[in-house]
Amino acid sequence: MTKPQIEFIFDFGSPNAYFAWQVLPTIAARHGAEVKIVPCLLGGIFKLAGNQSPMAAFAGIKGKLEYDRLEMARFIQKHGITRFQMNPHFPVNTLLLMRGLVAAQRMGQGDAYVAAGLAAMWEQGRKMDDPDVFVAALNEAGLDGQALLAATQDAEVKAELVANTEAAVARGVFGIPTFFVDGEMYFGKDRLGQIDEQLAG
Repeated sequence: MTKPQIEFIFDFGSPNAYFAWQVLPTIAARHGAEVKIVPCLLGGIFKLAGNQSPMAAFAGIKGKLEYDRLEMARFIQKHGITRFQMNPHFPVNTLLLMRGLVAAQRMGQGDAYVAAGLAAMWEQGRKMDDPDVFVAALNEAGLDGQALLAATQDAEVKAELVANTEAAVARGVFGIPTFFVDGEMYFGKDRLGQIDEQLAG
């Protein structure tokens, strides 16, 4: 029997992608599902879909960003997330990180890279668009940071990230985190419960 699959349209630049990753593997394990992380560039999604970051889109709406912070605090408390800290360099340009993820997946190191990148961005507060910081963080996680940095300049790696991003928008994606289960799209960490229900049948 084929395992059910959860596609995770992913970019390190979204704190909500970090939050989703703290919960999603447990949901997947409960239902014998596998998670397929699809590297996409959030900035590219915004541009192609005509979207903006919440900070820009809701800046003029009284109370909206404050409420979003409240929801974040509730999610953190509900799921016992203890290591999160807002990155002091936010927003961080994730082009380097995302090309690195494509390269790491091609090397069979995608899971370790995701763990290292999320920790660097949302637990350690590192400026991961700085090549020296990028290499150091990955080396500390047991990966070959220099090799991954070099691989980010590979034409095929660059093209794959672009293609993933364009394909995601063509499927209706307008932001991150977005998930697909059996062709059904779910947007946002707050839809994880719906994914859990769908996998439960």
